[in-house]
Amino acid sequence: MTEPLLELDNVVKHFELEEGFGSKKENGVVRALDGVSFNISRGETFGLVGESGCGKSTLGLTALQLYRPTSGKVLFEGNDLTGMSETELKPIRSKLQMIFQDPYASLDPRMTVGNIVQEPLDIHRVGNRRERKERLVNLLRMVGLGEDYMDRYPHEFSGGQRQRIGIARAIALNPNLIICDEPVSALDVSIQVQILNLLQDLQRDMDLTYMFIAHNLAVVAHISDRIGVMYLGKLIEVGQTGDVTENALHPYTQSLLSAVPEISKRRQKQRIHLTGDVPSPVDPPSGCRFHPRCPIAKPDCAEHEPELKQNDSNHWVACHYA
Repeated sequence: MTEPLLELDNVVKHFELEEGFGSKKENGVVRALDGVSFNISRGETFGLVGESGCGKSTLGLTALQLYRPTSGKVLFEGNDLTGMSETELKPIRSKLQMIFQDPYASLDPRMTVGNIVQEPLDIHRVGNRRERKERLVNLLRMVGLGEDYMDRYPHEFSGGQRQRIGIARAIALNPNLIICDEPVSALDVSIQVQILNLLQDLQRDMDLTYMFIAHNLAVVAHISDRIGVMYLGKLIEVGQTGDVTENALHPYTQSLLSAVPEISKRRQKQRIHLTGDVPSPVDPPSGCRFHPRCPIAKPDCAEHEPELKQNDSNHWVACHYA
């Protein structure tokens, strides 16, 4: 069995709350991630789905070491990133890149497109000036933009074009892994399809590996080889895309699938309505964190936290009654 490209081992990330003026609030901790473990193989797309606030983006930032984990390990190509200094991480960062959710906020409005896309090449001193210019032109063409775009500023472009610029910047250093943090959620539906197709074309041509984060399960299912479902800082189901979408085991995953619209009347599904609000990560429920909203919860669900266990060959679920 080949070694995973990225492996997260029991990763925990807590943020201390502040009362004001920088003073720490006693016992005030946001439990953004609580013991998350999974791996991503080279060349695959691992989709991560869940409601807003469940810890998806925090997980992506922690994998890149932009957030340092409270505990646990993040291994990339077998190397533990959590014990490395910023100096040691610098050469590895060229292999780990990110596409951000908001194409309006992720590009510096004072920089031209050429400077934005070329900046990673300058920082890592890739080639000479002429070679960097040639690489810049090629990168813009790869994402469907012309050479004449390089002297223009981000405000002159549409949302879809800006995201293409962000993608060009992300692939500039030929990375091995790209964290896609809801890269299409801020775009029109027709543009979403174009960006998803572009990501798949680049993956094929550049042998890329993706962690694809989104709250839309239909989008995640379209692009992913495997899917992980998160709820309140925990990974509650992991499996091959077909297994998760056709045979979801966790009640939360089933509720997400029931919310996906169906065009055909023959395939109309019964909508699963969850009661109550998402609990606060500052004070998560005891036992199974989903039990206050779960339609099949029993008394022991509030007392014992379920482990993420393998159900069959490659399908994992954290539920006492899956």
